[in-house]
Amino acid sequence: MPRVDATSLYGTVNLLILKTVSRAPTHGLGIARAIERGSDAMLQIEEGALYPALQRLERDGLLTSRWGISDQNRRAKFYELTKRGEDRLARELDGWVQSTRAICSVLEVGWTVTA
Repeated sequence: MPRVDATSLYGTVNLLILKTVSRAPTHGLGIARAIERGSDAMLQIEEGALYPALQRLERDGLLTSRWGISDQNRRAKFYELTKRGEDRLARELDGWVQSTRAICSVLEVGWTVTA
């Protein structure tokens, strides 16, 4: 199956990042790998899309970060969801589910989406 690149995911990258970070504080490479694993390697977020998104999310107060040591014993910036980020994640996830249901209906695709 072909992979879906970040340019096709415009508008959902933030949602994918927020959901991933909501599970546990994670560094950038860990976020990218978790998204890839969670999608059975169908979704890949390249560094050129991931790190600017992380910077925007942090600037907007949705994420906070701290320096730590990765599993590979390297210095890495770990991102964590803020209360504001939790609220945004809930709103964006609900909006994504509603939009996807509507699109499936128009396309006559019998796929059910639940949050």
